[in-house]
Amino acid sequence: MESKRRFPKPDEVKTPEGAEGWEEMYPYYLLFSEDRRETEEKFWFCDTMHWTTPLYPFDTFTAESALSSLGQYNTRVFMVPPALGIDIRVLNGYVYLSPIPVDDLALIEKRAKDFSERAGFYYQNWDSLYARWKEKVTREIEGLKRVEIPHLIEKEDISIVKDGLGISTGFRLQASYNRLLESMSRIWSFHFEFLNLGYAAFLDLSSFMKKVFPDISDQTIAQMVAGIDVILFKPDTELRGLAKLAFSLELSQAFLGGSEYPEILATLEKTPNGRKWLEALEKVKDPWFYFSSGTGFYHTPRSWIDDLSVPISGIKGYIKRLEAGEGIERQEEEIRREAERLRDGYYELLRTEEEKKAFLEKLALAKTVFPYVEEHNFYVEHWHHTIFWNKMRQLSAVFIENNFFGNEDDIFYLNRYEVSAALYDLCSSWAIGFLARGPKYWPEKIEKRKKIIKALSKYQPSPALGTPPEKITEPFTIMLWGISAEKINVWLTVGKDSGLINGHPASPGIVEGRAKVVLSVEDLETIEEGEIMVCPITTPSWTPIFGKLSGIVTNVGGIMSHAAIVCREYGLPAVVGTGIATQLIKSGQLIRVDGNKGVVEVIEISNIECSLKLEI
Repeated sequence: MESKRRFPKPDEVKTPEGAEGWEEMYPYYLLFSEDRRETEEKFWFCDTMHWTTPLYPFDTFTAESALSSLGQYNTRVFMVPPALGIDIRVLNGYVYLSPIPVDDLALIEKRAKDFSERAGFYYQNWDSLYARWKEKVTREIEGLKRVEIPHLIEKEDISIVKDGLGISTGFRLQASYNRLLESMSRIWSFHFEFLNLGYAAFLDLSSFMKKVFPDISDQTIAQMVAGIDVILFKPDTELRGLAKLAFSLELSQAFLGGSEYPEILATLEKTPNGRKWLEALEKVKDPWFYFSSGTGFYHTPRSWIDDLSVPISGIKGYIKRLEAGEGIERQEEEIRREAERLRDGYYELLRTEEEKKAFLEKLALAKTVFPYVEEHNFYVEHWHHTIFWNKMRQLSAVFIENNFFGNEDDIFYLNRYEVSAALYDLCSSWAIGFLARGPKYWPEKIEKRKKIIKALSKYQPSPALGTPPEKITEPFTIMLWGISAEKINVWLTVGKDSGLINGHPASPGIVEGRAKVVLSVEDLETIEEGEIMVCPITTPSWTPIFGKLSGIVTNVGGIMSHAAIVCREYGLPAVVGTGIATQLIKSGQLIRVDGNKGVVEVIEISNIECSLKLEI
């Protein structure tokens, strides 16, 4: 018997009924295996922050691109002293991660010298480097837009002959797919160019504050850098503007009459004021509606640009508030004043001029890097990825024309290597004018995988695997996911009969209300005024419904997760990183959220069922 409480080992986790054979969907290196058993018997946490549902085979590519890029910047580029990268596996369709620490003190010291020089260069030149980052990321997005997915035709155009082009449509089709993969890899390399440094700067400020003020909370430190406008809030700002325009044009009834959004748009087309509003809508859609209703890491759900249900729902909510005479602006100035009050108050408490100088420098750096911590999310996961997923759907249309698939999203049931193989099968058969194997091979396999994904979707993964380490040192794991030794201990000690759930105090305030468990974007439509949303994680594109909510509780997230930052900026009490809230809380239960202490109390305790199984 082991001396420590632990989570299940990977080989102790059973396959859900109906999901047998799930392993064949994923590349071999993402699976737990007997030949790596010794190195895999360590701590892993389930990343339901970014991948809230079971991974479709193709969607593993975002996980691979993200973790590879994070690792190379930590390990090879900036040489983060106490941490290398983050290992990744897939179990029962869910992503599990394991931070890799540096335990050798001599090596940490050696890496610290490199980190000081390399990170220091970025910190000293942040504004100019960040401006260059925006240019190259925008250029990559525009390049992705221009990728053409050609359709295979019976006879090539004569221009191939007369212009001496030397390449056929089959070659261009395969090249276009390779270009899509390349773009995904490149954008994730750009993604982590700055992000780890952003978290490191905040972690440095946090470490300093806790050294001089041992009792200061993470939330108080985070509030000092709040109140900074970032483009991630721009889509919601545009919705507020559209709501105000609809209100001023006396179009409220068209939105609030109970119709779905296609009928609303059709109604607006019939009047001059309605058409004026629709013109305004078109002007803001590019780029601000390239905003995924999920995390952007997977092809479902769709973005605002493809499905207007979420933004129109948000506009309806804002119009209702305007009709009731309420304001709909975000309280930015109030949040800014609180940040300044905290800064000035703690500055006065510092004992020496040296401490005061260090405090102001570290705070200034944290505030300088903070916009990137949020803004990159819009450029990469939302704007770029929306275009990427739709380009993949265009590629799927070519397969459908040639009887490989039956539906547009069938392509996502193949992993990226299988898409490459299927594409070769298609193009080589087209080249010789003979039958491909794909139409006989893929439909049956896809149908099997659809059943597997459905079975996995009903399964609640363990929040973690293996024996926890004594200490977590990887800054990304701490700041974004909120994984720490203390948090792991909370997961391990939570009891079935306890009405208290501990998490991170993400956004201040105490609120009591009925819980609404939200597991997918479709559930947002069911939220009632004043409810407390309990979910695996919120996404920035959900902010239009924040006006209905009185509080938020999430399974995953740290003090600098998107959920925590957005809730602070919107003044919504929140507790993040509970690990298991969606398993312990049921819709309709009365709960109390203490965003000051990071505690959720389930007042109606009798109906709680805990599905978390721990090994002793």
